[in-house]
Amino acid sequence: MRSTRLATTVAAAAVVLLAAAGCSNSEGGGSGAAPSSGAPTSVAKNDALAAQLPAKIKNAGVIVVGVNVPYAPNEFKDSSGKIVGFDVDLVNAIASTLGVRAEYKESDFAKIIPAVQQGTYDMGMSSFTDSKERQQQVDFVDYFSAGSQWAQPSGKTVDPNNACGLRVAVQSDTVQDTDEIPAKSEACVKAGKPAIDKVKYPSQADATNALVLGRVAAMSADSPVTAYAIKQSGGKIEAAGSIFDSAPYGYPVAKGSPLGPVLQKAVQALIDNGTYKAIAGSWGVQEGAITQSVINGATS
Repeated sequence: MRSTRLATTVAAAAVVLLAAAGCSNSEGGGSGAAPSSGAPTSVAKNDALAAQLPAKIKNAGVIVVGVNVPYAPNEFKDSSGKIVGFDVDLVNAIASTLGVRAEYKESDFAKIIPAVQQGTYDMGMSSFTDSKERQQQVDFVDYFSAGSQWAQPSGKTVDPNNACGLRVAVQSDTVQDTDEIPAKSEACVKAGKPAIDKVKYPSQADATNALVLGRVAAMSADSPVTAYAIKQSGGKIEAAGSIFDSAPYGYPVAKGSPLGPVLQKAVQALIDNGTYKAIAGSWGVQEGAITQSVINGATS
């Protein structure tokens, strides 16, 4: 999950996967829906919730959102350089519910939470895993459940719990790189079996491409990332095993900020009226959809 990762991922299809472009600071805006997302394009304002917004945001008519791209399908850039994705569609729907506009500010992933703490951004939006450790710095409005998910070449059989001796692709500095695969590899060695040959790539696009080209036996990534890669691969790869080690994704806001409860109510309103489900489905990440949004829901 997005804890120590450097934040790059897949955004394309077939043999040569297209990496989402762009790394300079800029703003994104508008509806945020990619041409193929099929997500709702307009959401009615909820006057009662809008009235609860902090005065600064209400008066400006804008909620400033720190984001790191690319991390498809959650947040990345389309061919025109516009920031799009599941997170973007959902935050735009939240903003519409609250009668404001979301203004996206690109940032290094590691700098978003400090900027939220300092008030530079009203909230963050970059597939943050809500954790007890991070809750010491900020509050999280939870909106999704993500875990790790393996993928394999279509027609092959790989057991994520018995991958000793196999070449497994990961993106550098993800939790799959730093925690998951090392732990599984160590278990292999202790059982007298060959270690997992972890193959690190600088971007998730590279890791996925290696799997598509048969250079590795499997890959491990965040569940929505794997689901999207499978969807975009043209049938070349498929899921290997089920999602495991699930934890909530959350939007970070300043500790104790009144914005947190308002965002939580807006997310819940979108869940209740079906907009949330439609957005998740349009990006192929419905398996991680939640039915109740909470603040600081992490258990570890």
